[in-house]
Order: sequence, then structure tokens, then C-alpha cells
Amino acid sequence: MRPEDLIDAFTPAEGQPPRRFLPFVTWSLKGSLPVLLVSGLLSSLVGTLEVVSALVLGRIIDSALGSGPAEFFDQNTGLLIAAFVFFVVLRPVAFGLSATANAVVVQPNVMPLVLSRLNRWTLGHSVTFFDNDFAGRIAQKMMQTSRAITDVVSEIINVVFFAVASLVGAVLMLTSIDGRIALSLAVWLCAYVALIAWFMPRIRKRSKARAGARAMVSGHIVDTITNVKTVKLFGHAGREDQAALQSMQQFRLRAIAFGNYASIFRTLLMTLAGFLPVLLIGGTLILWSHGHATAGDIAATGAISIRIAQMTGWVSFTLMGIYANIGEIEDGIRTLTPPYGLTDAPDARPLPAAKGRVVFDHVSFTYGRGKGGLEDVSLVLEPGEKVGLVGASGAGKSTLVSLLLRLHDVEAGAVTIDGQDVRELTQDSLRRQIGMVTQETAMFNRSARDNLLYGRPDATEAEVVAAAERAEAHEFVLGLRDFAGREGYEAHLGERGVRLSGGQRQRVALARAILKDAPILVLDEATSALDSEVEALIQTALERVMEGKTVLAIAHRLSTVARMDRIVVMDAGRIVEEGTHADLLARGGLYARYWKRQSGGFLNLEAAE
Repeated sequence: MRPEDLIDAFTPAEGQPPRRFLPFVTWSLKGSLPVLLVSGLLSSLVGTLEVVSALVLGRIIDSALGSGPAEFFDQNTGLLIAAFVFFVVLRPVAFGLSATANAVVVQPNVMPLVLSRLNRWTLGHSVTFFDNDFAGRIAQKMMQTSRAITDVVSEIINVVFFAVASLVGAVLMLTSIDGRIALSLAVWLCAYVALIAWFMPRIRKRSKARAGARAMVSGHIVDTITNVKTVKLFGHAGREDQAALQSMQQFRLRAIAFGNYASIFRTLLMTLAGFLPVLLIGGTLILWSHGHATAGDIAATGAISIRIAQMTGWVSFTLMGIYANIGEIEDGIRTLTPPYGLTDAPDARPLPAAKGRVVFDHVSFTYGRGKGGLEDVSLVLEPGEKVGLVGASGAGKSTLVSLLLRLHDVEAGAVTIDGQDVRELTQDSLRRQIGMVTQETAMFNRSARDNLLYGRPDATEAEVVAAAERAEAHEFVLGLRDFAGREGYEAHLGERGVRLSGGQRQRVALARAILKDAPILVLDEATSALDSEVEALIQTALERVMEGKTVLAIAHRLSTVARMDRIVVMDAGRIVEEGTHADLLARGGLYARYWKRQSGGFLNLEAAE
């Protein structure tokens, strides 16, 4: 197995991510921990060899002084060969193994491991989770958290394991010289640890605040760029700039608070580091002056003290980075790990090929507000029946569709398909049985072919083209060309399909629904972005697509539902009228009034009122 394959970077995590730091990190890294431990031990070996280097240096100096210049090489051949092997072979090999473990095994794999798990968990959240936050902020949190965990793991392996091994080795070495020197190092270490223990929690707290402010900046900027056409149309570039500056100012203030503590901490730490050579070298010199230490001991102690003093700044800077990253991880935990608001039941079963009988049985849903939404709605769609759903904005039409798709759970009553409560079915299997074309058509910044294949990824090229032709999309797709020179079905559509007109986007969406060929079809203002000529062209195609399917079509343009088997009129969350187009016109109620307004009679109606 190659070193880079020792960690499977895309192994799924088990269960929900914990909301506390250490369990969350364990969840994120599970499966890679044995490899990370081996990497840490290699780093410890390198740290230990640093102390051995000082011992070898001291031994050579003592041997030189003991034998004299003339006999030194003759009397110490074995020692010199051992030193050569140590410095030229053993030490470089250990460093190489440790560097490979970090640069090839750990860093390239830990970040995708954590990011894939966070991404998989985040995608499982309900639509409400995404509605309540910035898309850019959520993405920023996933990247920030996975990067921070990777940095923490890498630094613990490279620095903490190395430093601990070096310090333990130094204490043992100094003990072999004189216990009092080792005690001096121990006292210094206590002061060092106390300084870290006081500053690090405060740095961690300010890092968390800085991370939150940075994510808000990112979220605001992404939100503005996503809606840049609206910004341009209203001439509000200056206003958006000022709003961005306000969030940037909050980030700046949080960064300054973090920087103040960081600078004071490093200054005090370097001052403390300056005392270490004085304590160790000075103490060994005193022992040497009394005949209790050799010149080699002085050299070894000096090498160790200088190395630890230099390492102090490196370790402190790294620890500060680790604690800063811990703050960012905790900030990510707060955003990304709330429990799912909408989950499959433990015994949820997949929905088999549906016949298409849909029942709303005394359904109520108010978005948790106690009013609005739907109130005691009952509606039955028989297999193959085409039902139009009309009503004013806010009447509850889209809410009814959301409950059918189980984007929300009913608060009272039940929604069933072929007699099976949708809450007892797996969400993915339910939605695979329902084709949908919405008013706000979603497109990915991928090729036209990829966007079409979203309806059925295993469709053949001939099936893709046939679906596009039936939706009157084939001709304009062939004429597409993107910035990279890709043409036709290979051309990318831009973010949210910006390279297409509204009508073109909806025709791609219709082709996608045709390709999916689900037994239940939901049309939510499916032809609202089409001009009359194009709508007439695809109306026949739509009728062919609807054949044999249970159809629920939301429309404000009543001409699109006039030929449905049945029309349901909603008002204030209730069904107020049902019947065919002719029946409802004859009844002279709410539907008749809508129809009269749309057919040009609204002037007379207003005059009459």
C-alpha cells in the first residue's frame, strides 16, 4: 500500500457529529487515529534524536580532551564512525520518515476526510436549515472547520510530540549530569506551562469570536455577489460596500483583540526563554568549577538549553495557532452540527414504484407559528388524475407541495402515497417518485448535459436529447457556448444558470422532469417564465409528459390549468372550491373572479364593486 493510501480520505462517519470539542474531533478523525498516532511517534523519535545529538557532541568533546590531539583519532575510531552513522544516516532517515508521514499521509488526507463528513452531514439538513443562514457562511464554516482540524492535527504531530519527546529526553540527560540541573529545567517548565495555561483559553475565546466575524464577512460578500444583478439594477453598490465595511470592521476589531493577547503572550514567553540558558549553562559551569561536571557536559547542556530556548518560541507560536484553530472548530461546531430537524424514522422503508394515489388527510401546518400555513386540508388525487391548484399568494399552495415532498412534517393529519404515510418512508425514495418543475428553476454551474442528467443520471445520450427535444430545449442547447469555448451539451450554464434566459432555464427543468419520468409530477408555475409562443410549443409536450401520471399543478396563469381534470381553489390555508373549469365558472365564486380578471373583465368587475 502506498503511504498516501494509509488513510481512506472518504470513509463515511457514523452517527451524528457531537456538539462538544473532543468528541467532535474524534468523530471527524475516526478511522485515521492509528495512522496519526504512528506519525506522532515518528515525530517523537525525531525529538529524541535532537537530545541524542547533544549527548554525542558532549561525548566527542570529553574524548578529545581525554586523549589529546595526537591520539584522538586512533583511540576514538569507533565513536567517530558511530557519530558519522548517526548524523548522516539515522537522523536524516528519521526526519525523512516523519516529513513523509506529515506531508504525504496526514495533511493531504485529513482535510478531505473531515470536509467530506461535514459536507455529507450538512446536506442532510432540512431546507429550513439553509433558509435560515447564508449559503456562503455555511460553506465557509465547512472549509474553516476542516482546515482548522487539519492544522491542529498536523501541528500536534510535528510540534507537540516533537517538543514533549525533546523535553523528556532533556530532563533524563540532565539528570545523568546532575539532578539539580534537571530540577532547574523542571522549575522553568512549570513557569512555562503556567504562562501557557493562563493565556491560551483567552486566546481561544478571542479566536472563536474572530472566526465568527470572518464567516459573517464571507457570508455577506457571497450574498451580495449572488444577488449582484439586483444590486446593479437598484444602483446600490455603494450601500452594499458600506454594509460589507461594517462586517469587516467587526472582524477587524475581533482580530485586534486576538492580536493584543497574542503579542503580549509571545513577548512574555520569549523573556522567560531567555532565562533558560542562564539557568542550565550557568548551573553546569558552577558544577564544573567544583569538579562535578565535564567540559562535554557543559557543551551538551549548552546545546540543549539553546535548542529548548529556540524551540520555546516555535512551540508557543504553534500552540497559539492550535488554540486559535480550536476556537474556529468550536465556532464551526455551533453552526454545522445542530441535530436534523427532519429525519427518516428508524424503521423507515423505501417507497416502491408508486401508483400515484396521493391523500392529504385533515392536514394542518403553520410553520410552528400557530397561524397561517394550512388548516385542516383534505384532498385526494387518484392515480393518473390531473389537479390544478390555484389561489392568491400565501393561500397555502406551496406549503401543500412542501408537505407532499416532506420538506416539512405535518403538525396534524397525514400525507399518504398509495396508503403509506410519507413520514414512514425514506426521504430520498419518496422524492425519487416525484418529478417537480418549480418557478425558481435551479441550475448548476455544470454542463447542459449534467444538468439534464440530474433527472436520471443513468440516462443514455439518446434519451437526454429526446427529453430536450420534447421540452423544446434541444435547439437552443446546441447553440450554447461558454467562456471556455465549450459548445452545445458540453457548455457550462454558469452559476444558477445565469447564461440562460428564464424561459430557457425552465425548458431545461422541464426536460429534466421528462427524463426523470416519475409517477407523480408537481408543476409549480412551470410555464410562468415562458412567453406565449414558447408556452404553446411545449403545452402539447407537457400534456404528453402528464399522461398516466398523477399531476399537481400550481398556477397563477389560469389558462395553464383550465384543462385539468379538477381544479382546487385555496384561500387562507383552506380549500374553498373544487371542480372542473366549467363548473367553477358556473358557480361564480372565487375562481370565476380570478378568471374574469385574467381575461380582461377586471375593469368591469372593479367598476361593479
